[in-house]
Amino acid sequence: MTKGLRGALVVYDPEDPLKDLYDVDDVNTIWQVGDCLPSFEGWLEQRPRWHNTTIPLLAGYVATGIVPVSDSGTFNGIGRFQGGPEVPFHVVNVVQGKRYRFRIINTSARNVFTISVDSHNLTIIETDGNPTSPMTVNSIDMLAGQRYSVVVAANQPVDNYWINAPFVGGDPSRNLNQNATLSRAILRYQGAPAADPAAPMSLGPAGAELNALVEANLRPLVAAAAPEPDINITLNLVVIPPADSIFQTAGKAQWNVNNVSYLAPHTPTLVKILEGANSANDFNVTENTFILPANKIVQVIFPPSIDDEAHPFHLHANNFWLIKSNSSEEINTANPIKRDVAGVGSTGTIMRFSTANPGPWFFHCHIFWHFFAGLATVMASGLDDIRKEVHPTLQWDLECPLYDILPTDLQ
Repeated sequence: MTKGLRGALVVYDPEDPLKDLYDVDDVNTIWQVGDCLPSFEGWLEQRPRWHNTTIPLLAGYVATGIVPVSDSGTFNGIGRFQGGPEVPFHVVNVVQGKRYRFRIINTSARNVFTISVDSHNLTIIETDGNPTSPMTVNSIDMLAGQRYSVVVAANQPVDNYWINAPFVGGDPSRNLNQNATLSRAILRYQGAPAADPAAPMSLGPAGAELNALVEANLRPLVAAAAPEPDINITLNLVVIPPADSIFQTAGKAQWNVNNVSYLAPHTPTLVKILEGANSANDFNVTENTFILPANKIVQVIFPPSIDDEAHPFHLHANNFWLIKSNSSEEINTANPIKRDVAGVGSTGTIMRFSTANPGPWFFHCHIFWHFFAGLATVMASGLDDIRKEVHPTLQWDLECPLYDILPTDLQ
């Protein structure tokens, strides 16, 4: 959904406690899966097109309230769509006998990708930057914004193998040209011919062969109990159909958290804090800001909802203990994993985080369309500490005047 360039920022840990499990971890072992969306006109006419930008898609969303459905998926920026040119699939080169750490990132605006590699297992060793106890599976569902590191052993005969990355996201009947099976890449052993795999394209392991990741079964590398909470917050997610929305003249659906739909303020939240804001009353209601004391443990409860879709909620600048995953009814306070994006929705989710890191941290759905429709909050922690630690420069002071003189359509 970006208009321009994007890529992965990887901070390599020279003391990685799991480095003995793999031989290769470099720029060539980064996998980014994403979505390719049609133009608004093509989407309405069910004639998807390959290239697009955010603005016309948002215009279509505002005009109809209908979330666009992607044509296809991309793997490291490359992909095919139904009826389009047969561009070469991305190729991941490996050497037989070596073990590879693949860092997988779901960069999509909406889609849930299911990652697998024909004839190979995936050993998970990290979730969203947090080391985990190694767990071997052969299929991983990834929500938008989530990251996993997996170790893949190149232990099969020299050949070409499909890397499968099919996806779901929205009603495919709204894009009749969609073919999720085309979302894939090739794992190519050194010595194999430069050709597509002989095996037919599939959605990955199924039936008795399927050993899919269950998020609730993941454990941290070092077992540790989650701290008891000092503060409890319940967040209810509700969608208001266009007819009941403040956007009803435009037809756009509105998403609420606790009956508030987030709107970015004209004056940034951080600026308000630096200027002395101390309570929720100092912010716009539509900023949906929670004021939290420093150095406390906050428990956030997302109750079960009637929406079957898992909304990937992302907390900026913090990792949370995932006490209850949306994938299970189990409540685990003894040794939960930590991550920063987790699905919330049908069965309910519980997480805890520390407010030791001061700042106004965005907490939002990573589905672009839902975020745009207001599915977000701000967790503002340690306001006094923010004012002690943040010292604006002259350039900072010039930002608002420079912004204010911009034409309205650029603000």
